[in-house]
Parts: sequence; C-alpha cells; structure tokens
Amino acid sequence: MQRPDHIGEDWLEPAQTDYSTEDDSVWDDLFARQMDILPGRACSAMLRGLEKLDLGKGGVPDFGRLSEELGAMTGWSVVPVPMLIPDHVFFWHLANRRFPAGNFIRTRETFDYIQEPDVFHDVFGHVPLLTDPTFADYMQEYGRAGWKAMRYNKLKALGSLYWYTVEFGLIMEENEPRIYGAGILSGPQEAIFALEGQSPNRIMMNVDRVMRTDYVISDLQPTYFVIESFDDLYRQTVERDFDRLYRNLGAGFTYANSAVIDVDNVLHRGTQEYFLRGGRGSSAKPV
Repeated sequence: MQRPDHIGEDWLEPAQTDYSTEDDSVWDDLFARQMDILPGRACSAMLRGLEKLDLGKGGVPDFGRLSEELGAMTGWSVVPVPMLIPDHVFFWHLANRRFPAGNFIRTRETFDYIQEPDVFHDVFGHVPLLTDPTFADYMQEYGRAGWKAMRYNKLKALGSLYWYTVEFGLIMEENEPRIYGAGILSGPQEAIFALEGQSPNRIMMNVDRVMRTDYVISDLQPTYFVIESFDDLYRQTVERDFDRLYRNLGAGFTYANSAVIDVDNVLHRGTQEYFLRGGRGSSAKPV
C-alpha cells in the first residue's frame, strides 16, 4: 500500500473534502433509506447516537463539528483518510481516540454496494456508537490491542474479532438481537438478513471462538455473533488474557464461517440456503 504524496505519515488528508450538492444528496438518500429500515432493528445506543450528533440534519456531516461534539461526550474525534490505511496506523488512531473516516462518498452507480468504506459507512455506521462511553472505551482498547497482535503475528485473529463485533455484531435488547455492527447498519439488505434471515447462524459470542473463525468480506455473513451488552463485550475482550490466547492460536482459522460447534450457545441455527445457492455471485435471494 503506497501512501499518496499529499498525505502525512499518519495517513490523514490535509482537510475534509468539500462535498458537492450531489454528494450531499447521495448522503441524504442513503440516510433516508437506512432510517426506513433501522428503527426496531438497530440497537438503542446507535439510534441515540444519531440523534445526539444530528446526523440527519442534511448533507455529509462536518468532521470538525462531529469531533467537537464527540470530544465533549467521550473524548473521540473524527479524522479524514483517503482510503483504507495500514493496520499499524489504524491502531494508532484508535488508541488515541481518533476514528479514521473515508474522505469520499460513493456515487449513484455504487449506491447499493461499495467495497471500500466511504464516509457514509464510516460516519453513519461507526460514529454514533462512539457516543456510548463503554463502546468508545472498547474501540480505544481495540486499537491498543493491535500492537500486541502485531508482536504475536496474530492480526488475522484480531481482524476476526473486529469483523464479528464492530462491523457485523449483534447485541441483545429486550430479549431480541439488535444491530450494532457498522457493516450491517450501513446497508439495507443485511440489516434485514442479519436479524430475520433463516440462512445465517446467530450465536452468542465467545471471544476465543470468534478469533478462530473465518469471515466473508464481499457477501452477507453466514454467521453473526451476539453480545449480551457492551459491558459484556468489554469484559470478554479487554479483560481477557490475550497473551495466553495468542500463544494457543494456530496459524490459520480453525472454524469455517458457517460452522456450528458443540460449545456454541446457538440462538438460531441457520439453514445456510443462501450460501449453498452461491450467494451474491449467483444472484441468490437472501433468505
């Protein structure tokens, strides 16, 4: 990965993009689409965060305003990056309570799916939860954990943890799973599939198990892991002896992304029909 000439060693853009009227319109339409879907599906902390930060006021939010408001609530800020950034830089930003957000927005042609996270995914999907003190602390501790994972050469395992929590995690509320993962929150199809689909597994999270589990990058997930609360997530990760865990992890993943194993606390054992029919590449219907 080559750093562009105009980018500092911290991989930050000099300033937030001056978004056009069309860019702002894309944000507004994406926002409206998700808000037709998320009430009753998104976790309460996410919905509260949207209101606290007034992300629906119109147009791409200003990072300066977000940083000022977040800073007063949980000490976080939002900083602009041009693309996916190297792991060690990403960890450094998180460890210093700085959330790197893509400094671009998708086009109408990529409205439904964009492979690299843009400002809508990063700000709409991730930033509202940074208003929650416990989750905000978890994100900082994840950044700090990155350095240890690099020393042990276990970035794949730590990446799995991020994937199944921060990006595609579910949380129990009122005895039902709700969404807190940004990868689900920022896309209409997966927000329904993750909670209501018959194909995927929904399994209570065990951090040792999750860090041994492979994941899917460019399709809906065969398995979602569910936490009891953000306090539970913090206890299972930040208070876990990762030195011992890393010493016992193999070089690759132990479990397939669709696996159900004997120690799992299973809320829903999926049929895996969507994936058996070929998933996104075969135009299979998410069921």
